[in-house]
Amino acid sequence: MNIFVSNLGFHVESNDLRNLFTPYGEVTSANVVTERETNRSRGFGFVEMTNKNEGMEAIDKLNGNIVEGRALTVNEARPKEKKKFW
Repeated sequence: MNIFVSNLGFHVESNDLRNLFTPYGEVTSANVVTERETNRSRGFGFVEMTNKNEGMEAIDKLNGNIVEGRALTVNEARPKEKKKFW
């Protein structure tokens, strides 16, 4: 299950994101998206969990939690839309 996490503090790193989700089940990967030029966090990331039920529990428990003074938005990631080139 792929989970989208937004409103992350700029000091949250991928390992922090993994640690946040680990109590709810096995985390396959956790990645905070960063800017290419500065390597600074863009304030969102993705977590992959092996079990959908555990992922749904993590979403339920973590959505709205305060981390670094910010309320997280946590939900199931949607597939990336293809860009239209006209």
